[in-house]
Amino acid sequence: MTSATSPITATPGATTAHDTGSTTELSLHDRLLDEWGMAVVSGEVATGERLPEPNMDGDAAPSRTVTREVTRVLESMGLVSVKRKAGATANPIEQWNILDPQVIQWRLRGPHRISALHELSQLRAAVEPVAARLSASHATAEHWATLTRAAIEMVAHSDHADEAEYLEADILFHRTLLEASGNLMFAALGDVIASTLTGRTQHELMPKVADQTALGWHTEVAALIRKGDGAAAEATMRQIVDESDQAISHIAGDSVQ
Repeated sequence: MTSATSPITATPGATTAHDTGSTTELSLHDRLLDEWGMAVVSGEVATGERLPEPNMDGDAAPSRTVTREVTRVLESMGLVSVKRKAGATANPIEQWNILDPQVIQWRLRGPHRISALHELSQLRAAVEPVAARLSASHATAEHWATLTRAAIEMVAHSDHADEAEYLEADILFHRTLLEASGNLMFAALGDVIASTLTGRTQHELMPKVADQTALGWHTEVAALIRKGDGAAAEATMRQIVDESDQAISHIAGDSVQ
């Protein structure tokens, strides 16, 4: 299981220490990727505008190799288009790879964080209840064990639901649920769900103490999947994702009062 706990995650095609032979180059790559990516997603660089000159806070400017590589990664995410003479210009949101975990993290750091979280909650509501129903028919003994263990770990850390141990168990539960469905497309959304849950924790949109009813629902879903009751597992999973979205609204509302 992967828990994204920092603003930079590995991106397919991104430069690695092995590729460059230099941790300094890797650091510059990641910093520039974060700087430019966040600038586009936040709207600091408007649609059609060129990427700005790198701002490395007084450090040496990144090499042309690094800037080209970062531009290529952003292009693969749909954030920019590269044209001869025009250079790299920001794309409208409709062209972004909106399900890329890194794009999700940038959106959750931006000014429209709550809106993005609600969109992700709507995606979860469309997918996870169906995944729970399918899991009742497709889950293996290993899936059942992992779901149960994750639910127990969530209870064990429920007095610190806004901390890393609870987050790890929560991600493990939901990632395993998607994998247990037997639907490869659902399973491929594991990083999206992980980014959503991580974003709630990073941006202080988790309660200090977990909702006991919601914890019980997680345990119940694991048991219903083991029992093979797909309809009940689907209904209970829908309660979980609905409660999560409502909690985001409640905590976000309290934070602005």
